[in-house]
Amino acid sequence: MKIGCHVSVAKGFFHAAKRAHELKAESFQVFTKNPRGLRPKKLDLHDAEKGKSYCEEHGIALVAHTPYITNLSTPKEDLHEVTIRSIKEDLQIAEAYGAVGAVVHCGKHVGKGEEYGRKRMIETLNLILKDYQGSTKLLLENTAGQGSELGLTIRELAEIREATDYPEKIGFCFDTCHGFAAGAWSYETFSQLIAEMKETGYLNHLIAIHFNDSKAPFNSRKDRHEKIGKGEIGAEALSLFLTCEDFEGLPIILETPVEDESEYAEEIVYLHQLRQGS
Repeated sequence: MKIGCHVSVAKGFFHAAKRAHELKAESFQVFTKNPRGLRPKKLDLHDAEKGKSYCEEHGIALVAHTPYITNLSTPKEDLHEVTIRSIKEDLQIAEAYGAVGAVVHCGKHVGKGEEYGRKRMIETLNLILKDYQGSTKLLLENTAGQGSELGLTIRELAEIREATDYPEKIGFCFDTCHGFAAGAWSYETFSQLIAEMKETGYLNHLIAIHFNDSKAPFNSRKDRHEKIGKGEIGAEALSLFLTCEDFEGLPIILETPVEDESEYAEEIVYLHQLRQGS
């Protein structure tokens, strides 16, 4: 496993890569652009190449994350067009950085119903991926189930992927907090989660894990990240992911709340200790 964390890209991708290495991260995640906006970002190709080479030199894996504001299931034509344009751009940026995948949140049907939401999401994914020929996969992230969010279950995500015209261009990112809040797993049902991942084929296309404890209780449908061992999931349950052979080699990305990125260094050490059973 490649244990790491989310790092700011405000000072450039090369700087972010060096920062990740300073934190002893074996993997890291960056946003492709402002997470709360959709304004196109001018890609600094020289910076991207330097950062990519640095990651390759130090064996660091990268995961990219697209802005939150996109909606793969939106019924609004203007947002639909912007979502497609934005995520196409995100994939190009992620590929330039050398990312194994670009995480995107599943669609929200905003009152149109789940059936509409899934169909719209599949349609949007097809339009995004139709002309994309890069190696970076678009990663569907499971949701906590807030509001009208789709993608709560492993089976639904696997079915959405298979229903697209380009399943080979799609992978998954599993968020431990989201899954817990959606009722998809707990300490008692961890083995059932793994079984479902295998049965549906989800595990074969799992590219990254977002590793977070939860402020909110099980099946609360609330997305509230917490530091590892400080939340409702607890260190004992989360350590099951760190010792599971099925996740070997995957980037394990911390997205826990911190006031400063330096706090991740201690949490990364803690995760290694949990993995070793100490």
